[in-house]
Amino acid sequence: MAVAGMINILLSLVCIGLSFWALQAFRFDLFVANPKGARAKLLQIFLSIFIGHGVASFFTDYFGWTQLLRQFF
Repeated sequence: MAVAGMINILLSLVCIGLSFWALQAFRFDLFVANPKGARAKLLQIFLSIFIGHGVASFFTDYFGWTQLLRQFF
């Protein structure tokens, strides 16, 4: 149980980091007034957390579903 918790935490952090890295390519200057400002960076961090958590939840759920499929056989 503790190992699964550590894996979920690490997976979440990796997905958040990857989404932050991927959002670096996004052109925020088209949507925000000051793309280099603190509010734009905070928006980017919040979007990274939102996207990263969603991706990590998907992979965690998918892994759980595959474990449940073992009960068929």
